[in-house]
Amino acid sequence: MPPKGRRWAFASVAAIAAIGAVVTCFGDIPGGPLANRTIPVAGAAETVSRPLAALAEGGPWLEKDAPQALRGKVVLVNFWTYSCINSLRPLPYLRDWAAKYKDDGLVVVGVHTPEFGFEKDAGNVRRAAAELGVTWPVKLDSDYATWQKFGNDGWPGFYFIDAKGRVRHHRLGEGDYAASERLLQELLTEANGKPVNAPLTGDIGKGIEASPDWDGIRTGETYVGYRQAANLAPSQRLKSDTSAQYDAPASIGANQWNLSGRWTVGGESARADAPSAKIRYRFQARDLHLVLGARPDGKPVRFRVTLDGLPPAADHGVDVDANGMGSVTSDRLYQLVRQSAGARARTFEIEFLDPGVRAYSFTFG
Repeated sequence: MPPKGRRWAFASVAAIAAIGAVVTCFGDIPGGPLANRTIPVAGAAETVSRPLAALAEGGPWLEKDAPQALRGKVVLVNFWTYSCINSLRPLPYLRDWAAKYKDDGLVVVGVHTPEFGFEKDAGNVRRAAAELGVTWPVKLDSDYATWQKFGNDGWPGFYFIDAKGRVRHHRLGEGDYAASERLLQELLTEANGKPVNAPLTGDIGKGIEASPDWDGIRTGETYVGYRQAANLAPSQRLKSDTSAQYDAPASIGANQWNLSGRWTVGGESARADAPSAKIRYRFQARDLHLVLGARPDGKPVRFRVTLDGLPPAADHGVDVDANGMGSVTSDRLYQLVRQSAGARARTFEIEFLDPGVRAYSFTFG
């Protein structure tokens, strides 16, 4: 994380060690925002030398062909995936910058690289982009080809390309939007030969896109599928790819979770096989989100959420009412808890009143 007020340099930066083979949504880190650590462009072997060509090659694009005539423009490339909370929270800033600096030559380009299988479906991405107000070109990168050409490491990834087609900065993770916008203004000033100045965008995120309470988060992203599952209650053992009955332990510790009822746990998600299947989680954060998949037949799956055994009341998320009721109607991230008084430790439980839903991962804010 660079010191506050430090100007971002345009010079080449030193190579960094690989973050690891498992990519993730960055920013949802207990104890502090990894998102605010500037990740420099990696070494030559991992740095895209012709970023505009890498964007143009392959495809497909969500609504149209690859955008033309990007050379001469300042291009902000955003690697994202629509069910990742860390990809959703930067969207208000991208929408604002795309409109504010359009006439100065800024082009925002999204590269949608999926984390989960349902995010490979173009129809799902198209629906999500429309609902989220993503009006800029979006490349579908389901095979990670563009991701690999850029040497990207996680969601969200940002690449700042100048009017000569060079990557001038690379940032991994959300946050520090003022520094990003100043960099865009400097690149636009270079391209236009005259100052490009505008008031910096403030904290404009609302609802599910609101800035997280970094100081209060003590629980990290948690996967339910067995490939990456962690922090399961010690008394439980997941039974891979088999429909099984799970009994809830009497209690769970901090940052632990458990299943109860009948579930089939796959590598990527767990499917509720009977009514009243439940997940319980002892967490500490202001917000709790859960990525859920709808039934294949399209029928809504009703659910009930409680906090410490009671309806959430004022602490309900945008996808739940005060009584804790909601329904799963599409494959996406659902915000189930937003604590009105800020982050504190709570015991969350969700009961699915109908079978067929799939649970993928918890994230927090």
